Amino acid sequence: MRKTTLITGGAGYIGSHTALALINAGHKVLVLDNLCNSCRECIRRLEQLTLTRVDFIKGDIRDPVLLDDIFSRYDIEAVVHFASLKSVEESVRKPLDYYANNVAGTLDLCQAMARNNVFQLVFSSSATVYGEPSHTPIAEDVGTGKPVNPYGRTKLMIEELLTDLCDSDPRWSIGLLRYFNPIGAHESGMIGEDPRGRPNNLLPCLTQVAIGRIPELTVYGSDYPTVDGTCVRDYIHVVDLAIGHLKALQVLQHNNGIHFWNLGTGVGYSVLQIIHSFEDITGISIPYRFAPRRLGDIAKCWADPGKAGRELGWSAQRGLEQMITDTWRWQSCNPQGYQSSFKIPAPVAVK
Repeated sequence: MRKTTLITGGAGYIGSHTALALINAGHKVLVLDNLCNSCRECIRRLEQLTLTRVDFIKGDIRDPVLLDDIFSRYDIEAVVHFASLKSVEESVRKPLDYYANNVAGTLDLCQAMARNNVFQLVFSSSATVYGEPSHTPIAEDVGTGKPVNPYGRTKLMIEELLTDLCDSDPRWSIGLLRYFNPIGAHESGMIGEDPRGRPNNLLPCLTQVAIGRIPELTVYGSDYPTVDGTCVRDYIHVVDLAIGHLKALQVLQHNNGIHFWNLGTGVGYSVLQIIHSFEDITGISIPYRFAPRRLGDIAKCWADPGKAGRELGWSAQRGLEQMITDTWRWQSCNPQGYQSSFKIPAPVAVK
């Protein structure tokens, strides 16, 4: 009988795409999600895409009774941990919520894993642990810095917690995946990013302007020391990112201890370059205005993904055109996100 991989936050954006990748690779998965920033409809669509039942439990990683019940009822081999609050801007306003959910929640999860003899974990970390980089691209051996916002500090605290855990007990096998900027959606258009309320990230804001849900795009900062004054980021297709989790699980099966991997493309694009690329690819004009810099944003950040290539056999395969095309297909098929009745996708118009 196949063992189960528990995916916390598995109904969210990255979690759902990772669940799909694992199921397609033959894994049996159990999704645990409190649906605070996700939707049960996503699970139904995963079942349509995979033609299989996806086990789902609505619940919180900070509920130790629930966690022990899950570990007693399912033969869980590994955990992929996404469940967290993730808005940089919100973390500045509500830091206690972020420390309680992200740090304390991970502690509760690890304690439950240890009680139930499950020691394999893939953690959804972030490039924010590097802080304001002294140079780019960023490789893992530069070490972590001083994150400039509470969200990033929670990720760094969790990385330190997990490192101490591995140092204390050789049974643990933990992979820390430092994401750069996930965008895109599954090519079917059936699952994608559906933030609650007004989006905080660039691509969801941009596509909601394009679909008519938001009147204009706000570009925060026009005076950064970059090619055009706007922030530069390493954008990675969410499907490539999901495959990185699959590769990490495979490596962790045979390698105990703590492991760090950047997941990015190694290429940086500015906010204005993304806007103009979207306009060129779709033929849709995007109205935008500049606003002051946001607290917690850094000027530029992109990855050196070489270590993931060497140790995981992983590299990003999807370029910017596919990222934008797949993002727009998702939004076009689901104008109101998962609240929409899914429309069979027509070919995406390319200018």
